[in-house]
Amino acid sequence: MRKVPHSRPASLLADSLIFLLLGTIVYGLVSFGGQWEASYNPSYQIDLSLQALPLYALFSALRGFFAYIVSLAFTLVVGYWAAKSPRAEKIILPFLDVMQSIPVLGFLPGLVLGLVAIFPHTNVGLELAAILMIFTGQVWNMAFAFYASMKSVPTDLKEAAAVMKLSSMERLKLLELPYSAMSLTWNSVMSMAGGWFFLTVCEAFTLGDKTYRLPGVGAYMAVAIEEGSTEAVIAGIIAMGLIILLFDQLLWRPALMWAHRFRLEDSAEQDQKQEEPLIQLIIRESFVIRFLRIFYFRPKFKAQKEVAPWDLRRIRNALDFTLTPTQYKYLSIASYVAMLAAATYGSFRLVELLISVPGHTWLEILRDTAFTFLRVMCSLFLGTLWAVPVAIWVVQSSKRLRIAQPIIQLMASYPAPMLYPLAIAVFLFLHINFEISSMLLMLLGVQWYIMFNVLAGALRIPQELKLCMDLMKSDKRQRWRFLFLPSVLPSLVTGWVTAAGGAWNASIISELVSYRGHVLRAHGLGAQISEAAEHANFPVLGACLTVMVLFVVIFNRTVWARLYAMAQVRYRMDL
Repeated sequence: MRKVPHSRPASLLADSLIFLLLGTIVYGLVSFGGQWEASYNPSYQIDLSLQALPLYALFSALRGFFAYIVSLAFTLVVGYWAAKSPRAEKIILPFLDVMQSIPVLGFLPGLVLGLVAIFPHTNVGLELAAILMIFTGQVWNMAFAFYASMKSVPTDLKEAAAVMKLSSMERLKLLELPYSAMSLTWNSVMSMAGGWFFLTVCEAFTLGDKTYRLPGVGAYMAVAIEEGSTEAVIAGIIAMGLIILLFDQLLWRPALMWAHRFRLEDSAEQDQKQEEPLIQLIIRESFVIRFLRIFYFRPKFKAQKEVAPWDLRRIRNALDFTLTPTQYKYLSIASYVAMLAAATYGSFRLVELLISVPGHTWLEILRDTAFTFLRVMCSLFLGTLWAVPVAIWVVQSSKRLRIAQPIIQLMASYPAPMLYPLAIAVFLFLHINFEISSMLLMLLGVQWYIMFNVLAGALRIPQELKLCMDLMKSDKRQRWRFLFLPSVLPSLVTGWVTAAGGAWNASIISELVSYRGHVLRAHGLGAQISEAAEHANFPVLGACLTVMVLFVVIFNRTVWARLYAMAQVRYRMDL
């Protein structure tokens, strides 16, 4: 094994960066804890000076990270339960389908009012509400991805686990989690981007006659947009970009490189040279980290030698938690009863709200639903129009792919609402009607779902098919018609489904926008939901959310499900 040369200047630099990072994290946690314990202050005064922005950025990063930890725990528990229990699967999948159709503002009133009532004297309730709202923007995509990976574990690997007589926990640790690692990691990147998308809504919102603000980049951007401060808007855009870049370098690049070890399929991407993540290079060059490793592992190895093998087996068996069939049966019954009771109570209260909504309001809601539906379809069309050819063009060259992939990943992770002020300024300069501009604002976020999925599909095109097209001397038109488009169609349909869901959720902030003291409103269901939440009009809010959920779920189960089944059957590229 070749030794990696170490130089004292590089190691000193690595140690300095390690101490700087640890100091920043400790300072952020202490300051963030102080914010939680502070007296209840729903209308935090946001300072638009540049000196306050680093601390705000740190607070937003911690909220996003804590929300991701909650999302990951929920994903592992619920996804595993749905994949292993046919009865739970029939309940959990429709539940996830409905929940992902509810925009963040649908959860906002209940979370804020409920948690503030539980913690009336401190900011704990508001902070928990913000984290849980970010959680609702992250978790559903992760849960579906983990469930799909658990269900698609190859049969031969399952049979090998059965032959080895692995317990359920050993099978999860040694087979199912490693097999799901790549899909879960990539979807974590996209889910984190979904959480950032609604950051301004989670940190600054109005509910009835009260305005709620928490110190963070989202609230900083909301106040900067409200006051028309161009300098503060640009500073907030840069700060958000730095947050995304740091998450990419400190978390996602190492996680993706680790998950790459568990890939089973061969692809063009797998053959590319993997660059060492920056944080791994810093850790490898640090004298302090090397010393701590030796200090930690030496007594551990010594203790393992002193413990008899039968003791190790006894410890492993004690930690291997399994349920008997009777215990599992009673636990399942209790869970079903609890979910049924919660669903019955929630349905009863919802019916009480909907009864009080007058008939003309229902007609307005249905009309606005049609407007939003047209914007969603137009945004999908425009996103497909540019994302498909660009993605296929990028994957034709490994050099282009290496350059474009991190750029696309960074742009996809950036929350589009923070770019709305710049986009609106351009639209107003071009005199574009806001009924059309709101659709373009929607497009800023949803186009990346299509791009990522088409990239993944194009990377899986078998090399043998490309060589066959070369032997037949096919021109570009024939390649597009008979190779590229059929190959990426299943992934493109997946991108359409996820982009459509993102577009419906994005309508709540793209159809009603505040810009330089003026309110820009387009006819649509998203604008109705925003206004109902802002004025605490809970009956109208409940009616709008009910219509949106029913429409999205029915459309998913009819149009998207049939299109996806057709793409999987007719254009499957297995060799």
